[in-house]
Amino acid sequence: MPYDPTSQSNIDEFKTNHIHLDLTVDFSAKTLSGSAELELETIADNVSKVVLDTSYIDVRSVTSNGKALQFNLADRHEKYGSALTIELGTILSKGTKTKVTVGYATTQDCTACQWLEPSQTVGKKHPYLFTQCQAIHARSLLPCQDSPSIKLTYSANITAPLRAVMSAVSTGEDKHAGDKTTFKFEQKQRIPSYLIALAVGNLEGREIGPRSTVWTEPEVLEAAAWEFVDTENFIRTGEELLTPYDWGRYDLLVLPASFPYGGMENPCLTFVTPSLLAGDRSLVDVVAHEIAHSWMGNLVTTENWEHFWLNEGFTVFVERKILGRMKGKEHSEFSAILGKKSLQESVDLYGQDHPFTALRPCLRGEDPDDSFSRVPYEKGFNLLYYLEKHLGGAEVFEPYLRAHVQEFAGRSINTDDWKAFLYLFMEKTFGQDKVDLLNKVDWETWLAGTGMPPVDNKFDDTLAKACTCLCKKWNDSRHTNPPIGFAAEDIKDFSSTQKVVFLEKVSELEPLPHGHLDTMDKLSLYKAKNGAELARETFIKHRSFFHPIAAAMIAKDLGLSK
Repeated sequence: MPYDPTSQSNIDEFKTNHIHLDLTVDFSAKTLSGSAELELETIADNVSKVVLDTSYIDVRSVTSNGKALQFNLADRHEKYGSALTIELGTILSKGTKTKVTVGYATTQDCTACQWLEPSQTVGKKHPYLFTQCQAIHARSLLPCQDSPSIKLTYSANITAPLRAVMSAVSTGEDKHAGDKTTFKFEQKQRIPSYLIALAVGNLEGREIGPRSTVWTEPEVLEAAAWEFVDTENFIRTGEELLTPYDWGRYDLLVLPASFPYGGMENPCLTFVTPSLLAGDRSLVDVVAHEIAHSWMGNLVTTENWEHFWLNEGFTVFVERKILGRMKGKEHSEFSAILGKKSLQESVDLYGQDHPFTALRPCLRGEDPDDSFSRVPYEKGFNLLYYLEKHLGGAEVFEPYLRAHVQEFAGRSINTDDWKAFLYLFMEKTFGQDKVDLLNKVDWETWLAGTGMPPVDNKFDDTLAKACTCLCKKWNDSRHTNPPIGFAAEDIKDFSSTQKVVFLEKVSELEPLPHGHLDTMDKLSLYKAKNGAELARETFIKHRSFFHPIAAAMIAKDLGLSK
């Protein structure tokens, strides 16, 4: 029976099979209005009502087959929104299918939607809308069973004055009198509600591969197409490691700067930050992470947010497998070293004993956004990395990864499901010896323990050493002013990440003389532009520019919220 402490829906009695959205975009009112038709199926007997998750939604009507149904919108729960209870007027037995249509409009308090003024876009001429539903913000976009345990197909008709794109495949468009067009979409793969995504703006697309188009504002289309030209190679490498790509299209949408993440794995249309447009393809490894989500998270999905590591830990593991195959082991292991550092920073931020540093935290009464950190990503990765080494290496573990996807594709699972299949696969494929090795794993500490992982994995530090050696060279020269023997060529083979690591290590030293900083400036190694106080002042001034999720996270990083 599905369980989700962050949903008020009766997921133990009903499941949603399909949702059809018919919505009109109103940039003036900053609302979406229309209807959501839910195709539901009972998974229990004696069911007489449907309970859906909503948040800041104006519910106007509820019907079934044209007949009005009684409904009640409960008082708002601080974190989980307002439960919408719909009386069906009859008692249904298990396996009964029914349809419910909710007429509604979003409000200006909608936490999924970011409405941008023309001045906030690159082109400065047209407004822009985008949504971000992870973790529990889909309920502010549409009434639904807002739990990753519920996977559904969806279709949509979006009427808007500018081009609309969604986490689905376009099936056509109908132009109307005036400036309105209805854009039609269909997502045939079952997905959780948090992967429903919409963007509307002055968008143009350009093909960058046999199954990929990059969408963005026309002013940056050329740069985006050039930056992401290797997308197909990432997809093919993922297919070689796992299973054939199952989503048809893999398009990219480059969003305005207020997008709250580096990337969001919306199926068929990954959302990415414009900060990836570095001009040298140095930051596109983020695409490897989002492509890895096509299998880990989108195809095989966490049952609820307490098991989020099954999405992100697996995705980071596959991402680094892809990078290792494309760039070499030293690159993937350097990424793992940086990941361990970011994990330590998250643990330090929360505190060693904080429950959110556990791989499988308890989220009853909690907002999943409050538990967002590098813990599920990097602690999850470290568990899988440890298991691979412990069980005999890639020749043992990579066949398991493929089998994991094949076994759970289209399903939502929890940690117990994952662990049971791991044991089953190892026993059937490799015998009792592997089971004996699994029995030696300290599962309780790995899964329930707080703080850093119980095993300190060691990674290839070839690329890290280059940063350390250059930092030492600068430190050793501190008594020679100006410093001698330094050149821009010292970092010409450094990746952008290595440059960051080098500068971080320099910042940890006793302050270098001003002459050294001047030399670094001349060599384009470093130029101080901003301080922490300036960052805080800038954020406070422009807070309304950011998506609500981004604003909350930045405020936490800058020490402006608890």
